[in-house]
Amino acid sequence: MTTRRQLISILTFSALAALIFVTAFRSGNPLSPKPHHPSQNSDLSSSVLSQPSLTGPAIARKLGNETAKAELGRSSWHLFHTIMSRFPETPTADESAALKSYIHLFQRLYPCGECAGHFGEILKRYPPQVGSRNAAAGWACHVHNVVNESLGKEVFDCAKIGDFYDCGCAEDEEGGTAGKKKGDVEGELVEGRKEMSREEVERVTGRKGRMADPVKEHMAQRYQYVKVE
Repeated sequence: MTTRRQLISILTFSALAALIFVTAFRSGNPLSPKPHHPSQNSDLSSSVLSQPSLTGPAIARKLGNETAKAELGRSSWHLFHTIMSRFPETPTADESAALKSYIHLFQRLYPCGECAGHFGEILKRYPPQVGSRNAAAGWACHVHNVVNESLGKEVFDCAKIGDFYDCGCAEDEEGGTAGKKKGDVEGELVEGRKEMSREEVERVTGRKGRMADPVKEHMAQRYQYVKVE
């Protein structure tokens, strides 16, 4: 009788243990740590910060207020040209990459959606030139003129763009041009070659800085434009 009771007890215990095991297996092990799943916002932030899309569509919506649009344009161009005028004459690869990224992100984030879309098309035709201060400033002046021509506005004389957007910072630079006469500055070497003289600039750019058709290729080579038809 005792043996029979022991056998029944063992079978009952085994069945109970099996039931507990099956239940735990189906529901998952409660003792095992749950895997950590970062939030979607965290993943999105990490992705955006590490790999920004430089050539995507404009982010802002259309800006209908013409007065606000004009004020935004004046302020933005002033900042844009001042950045180019303060760019190093001989930048490092990292500095050139930073300026190129800034230009593309400037276009994507510009608060006027239709303006940003138009400028994006211009960037496709005339990719940013970031090899030197001279190249960057010349490129910026050219694309500004392209925008102005599309709007029926007067274009800049690119020979005077530095004077127009002078930030007054020259005295802060070692060996800057503060105290020098304009004639002393003209003709200084940039990237191992002389700056264009005023006569050459006027011949190349035409009246008021407009690019004359017969010499567009010369200007393109001078500032290393890469025009995509």
